[in-house]
Amino acid sequence: MRVFISHSHGDLDREWLQAFARALRDQEVNVWLDDWDIKPGDRIEDAIETALRESDAIVAITSGSAFASPNVYFELGVALGANKRLILVVDPSSADSIPPDLRRRR
Repeated sequence: MRVFISHSHGDLDREWLQAFARALRDQEVNVWLDDWDIKPGDRIEDAIETALRESDAIVAITSGSAFASPNVYFELGVALGANKRLILVVDPSSADSIPPDLRRRR
């Protein structure tokens, strides 16, 4: 399974994010994380679009600023539009900011 991790660069704890991604890799999940997979000289938008297209699931980390990020909304839109499995990892402090249509997901 290929998993794309969507997150906001704003207030997310980078150490926690990388530990989370490593834990998934330890479980033999093929994880795509921008910090690891966008190489110097890569066009960021192209790398993200390719990774989204090739992923089986999108894991969205919903930190405080995630839903204020146009990039996160784009990535969620791709996931929904392409019928990809969308898994939200919810920061309890940001639960009220989750859009209503996403709250109906398990």
